[in-house]
Amino acid sequence: MDLLGSILNSMDAPPKTEDSKAREKRAKLAKLQKEERKKKADFREKVEKDVNKFINDAKRTRLKFPPMNKVQRSIVHDVAEIGGLTTFSFGEDEVDRYVMLFKKESPPPDEELEAYRNGEEYDPEVAKKKKEAQVSSLQTSEESAANMFASGVPYWPASKAPKGPGTSAGTFYKDKYKHLLGESSGKAAATTTKSNTSYGVVPSENKRDLRSIEETLNDIRKRKRHRPNEDGEGQPEDPGQK
Repeated sequence: MDLLGSILNSMDAPPKTEDSKAREKRAKLAKLQKEERKKKADFREKVEKDVNKFINDAKRTRLKFPPMNKVQRSIVHDVAEIGGLTTFSFGEDEVDRYVMLFKKESPPPDEELEAYRNGEEYDPEVAKKKKEAQVSSLQTSEESAANMFASGVPYWPASKAPKGPGTSAGTFYKDKYKHLLGESSGKAAATTTKSNTSYGVVPSENKRDLRSIEETLNDIRKRKRHRPNEDGEGQPEDPGQK
């Protein structure tokens, strides 16, 4: 082999051109991506029309979309946010999860959201009756607790009574709060409180100083003048006081 042949053999081969299968695969992928973008654009356009129609309808306060995938739900949330609406998602993901829109001037009550989260239909009349029943039950429980307290019924069930020093099953409210309520309660404890008019032996009225300021100062000066000095003699009177 001559020198030129050895040099040519040692050189890398020129890059091969892309084969037809790779080009076909890449073109197919680009086509699918284009179709997917078009589907998203068409879906967004449809959602925008539905949302605009919902906003302009004064009688409607809620708009429920059918179950859809995560990408579609994100588009609905985005369009609703631009339109100034409130959105909630309900249902199980990848099964029946859907988006519901609410106008901000008509927010949903907690009972309605709870019904949708439980997969139930919301009925305002049923929810109203249910709430009234809960309020009535709460009032009955409070009245029952007050009657139990007044009659001395145990403040906890015997099966749940705590164990330890000073506690036992069947302990009464009055026994538990004796240090606060005292031995008597109710009308028996409603006694009139009177102020103590005597401290020790001398009545409090006799302990009040009824002198004026001038009289008090004069009495103090007199006591100072008659206070004995170190020699046992009284101090001389102040010439200015004569």
